[in-house]
Amino acid sequence: MVLGFAAGGYFDEEGSAAEYICLPSDPNLGATLSDNNYGSIYGAEYETNSFHSGGGLWNNDVPCAVCRSTTASHTLMIAAKNKCYDGWFTEYVGELMDGNHQQKAASSFVCVDKNPEKILGGEANRDGKLFYSIKTFCGSLKCQPYQNNRLLPCVVCSR
Repeated sequence: MVLGFAAGGYFDEEGSAAEYICLPSDPNLGATLSDNNYGSIYGAEYETNSFHSGGGLWNNDVPCAVCRSTTASHTLMIAAKNKCYDGWFTEYVGELMDGNHQQKAASSFVCVDKNPEKILGGEANRDGKLFYSIKTFCGSLKCQPYQNNRLLPCVVCSR
């Protein structure tokens, strides 16, 4: 198991990595890089207050964990659902998040637990890789069964 800090490419840089990753709290670091040919990685912040149980998240740094199940051989994140299908076990229910549609960097959809945590002392606004609530837009996404301007739940399932 890895406990650490959510991270990724800078939110407004073209060419930034799309994925969010979990960096361990006890890293092994390489040499100092002094040239101008590099990629970049920054800590992640919440850019939302949409969680009912976790208010006050705006600009807070995001903790993370990477776990391995000793009993499950498959895990699956299902967007727009808050329950697993029959035969699957619910690991957690959350809110689907990604980057902001007006920012340059690519991002990935992530299911953030409905009871999100934050890093103590991490409320400074330093940006980096950002987690935004997402909302639905009808058109190519069919307005039945979906509706405009709605948050999407998500669930992580295993079996």
